Amino acid sequence: MWVRQAFYRWLIPAAFVLPLWLFIGWIVFGANPWALLWVLLSAPLVLIGQLILTLLIRARGTVRSERAVSWTDAGAVGAWHVLVIALGVFDSRWWWVALLGALVVGVVALWTSLTQLWREARGIPDVLRSATGQRYVRPATDPSATTDARRPEPHEVIVITESTHPDGR
Repeated sequence: MWVRQAFYRWLIPAAFVLPLWLFIGWIVFGANPWALLWVLLSAPLVLIGQLILTLLIRARGTVRSERAVSWTDAGAVGAWHVLVIALGVFDSRWWWVALLGALVVGVVALWTSLTQLWREARGIPDVLRSATGQRYVRPATDPSATTDARRPEPHEVIVITESTHPDGR
């Protein structure tokens, strides 16, 4: 659970740290001046992509209530972050492969975030996990139940009828 919570807290700082890492990596690893062009093109994409992913992930009710991302989010976003960090190393032997991998995994992370948000918004039952790790399916609500918060409780009505007294008063 702590890994998922750490990813939850890391999402917003990652939007600023990862593009900064691309600039720092370019300086530290002594990449050629043409690599700066790729940094200038990819750093804004990483910033915008990470902010979009953060908004999509944090828009889900389960993420907000648990303050933890899903394992799917942790895997997809974590893989994307590893590939972006690898891009900042600027090793010419595998840099293009890392760039292609970062693009593909970034699209996959975006797609999985969208599908999870869509599934939650539509109310398709997901298999959830409790804090102890036990799996369960969220129980369906009965629309005819009287305890439904959307339906008002019936009010008690008291009817008073006027009657005439038998002796005429």
